[in-house]
Amino acid sequence: MSYQHDLIINAGQLVKIIGSVKTSSKDRLDKIFVDKFLLAKLTGKNIPHVAIFLNDVQRKGKSPKEYGVNSTFLPGHFKGYTVKLNPMDGVYYFDIRPNMKTEAILKDHIRTFDCFLFTELWSFLERDAVVAQIESQ
Repeated sequence: MSYQHDLIINAGQLVKIIGSVKTSSKDRLDKIFVDKFLLAKLTGKNIPHVAIFLNDVQRKGKSPKEYGVNSTFLPGHFKGYTVKLNPMDGVYYFDIRPNMKTEAILKDHIRTFDCFLFTELWSFLERDAVVAQIESQ
């Protein structure tokens, strides 16, 4: 069965981390949580899933005098999926929003991208658990 992901990090033929890399979470957040849930159910494996967001803003305004930036992050959706479906193993932002540093659940589950690169990536790779085999396509 073919299952597509944006990022697959492996050690040899063993998948160690599966990730989604998105420009924003708008209209994509649901899929990321559901992908983790379905893959675990389909394979019986608990492969670490991470989400990496490059930004979470979009343009606003229709004329130069009104131009600005709006956040597209939906904190209620994120909290609902984290608490009621399954938390991601890591959620990382390049431009972390202020509420991600202060709100319960958000501050516990969302970190900056440098935290992934310099700390958490290596702890994921050191895990003995898991995983699945990769098939060439």
